[in-house]
Amino acid sequence: MTPERIARLREVIDRRQPDLTVVTDFVNKQRNLSAVVRCCDAAGVLRMHAVIGDEEYRAFRGTAMGSHSWVEVCRHREVDSALGPLAEQGYQLVAAHLDDAAVDYREIDYTRPTALVLGAERRGVSPQALAAVDSPVRIPMVGMVASLNVSVAAGVILAEAQRQRQDAGMYDQPRLDAASRERLFFEWGHPKVRDFCRERGLAYPPLDAAGEIDDPSGWYASVRAGEAPAEGDEYD
Repeated sequence: MTPERIARLREVIDRRQPDLTVVTDFVNKQRNLSAVVRCCDAAGVLRMHAVIGDEEYRAFRGTAMGSHSWVEVCRHREVDSALGPLAEQGYQLVAAHLDDAAVDYREIDYTRPTALVLGAERRGVSPQALAAVDSPVRIPMVGMVASLNVSVAAGVILAEAQRQRQDAGMYDQPRLDAASRERLFFEWGHPKVRDFCRERGLAYPPLDAAGEIDDPSGWYASVRAGEAPAEGDEYD
């Protein structure tokens, strides 16, 4: 791994926002989900949540949507399993929704822990999700169209969240603890080894100063011998 690559990964990791997330409510078109994930990455979102239902859940298992390179995508069968824990953790739930009660999206304080809820383009946010949100928001329009594509709406609102957080200095210092940053650095820098370890329940091997696996031959030998530490255990 080149020094430039190491510096770039660490720079991006240091700007990740663990208390800013997106919840897609049955947005099941792959291209739309992928575009929303891209918007999340651009704004420094650490992970997003995709509510995709039973049939869609089975259909999306093993696809790229479930293991994006830079943004963790947590899949849910029901909207309550996504929104409930976020509300319990103190997130404000903000839904992009055309409603008389909706406020201009710029009026929201996005420096607070925030979950942006987005619905499918035709159906919108489900009644079940709307019942749980704190604030419906709208993007003001001056043309003939009444709404934007879901990924465009995500980009517009997340750009405002990013602006507010930048003004507040929230991208200036790491928001994740050191252990979480190192784990993320490994996962981004060594995705194949990450997947190998996850499939087998193994702890990630230590890295050297150059960002490479320390003594890779010895580590693979310990794996073959069944002596590699399990996930949750620490290397000496």
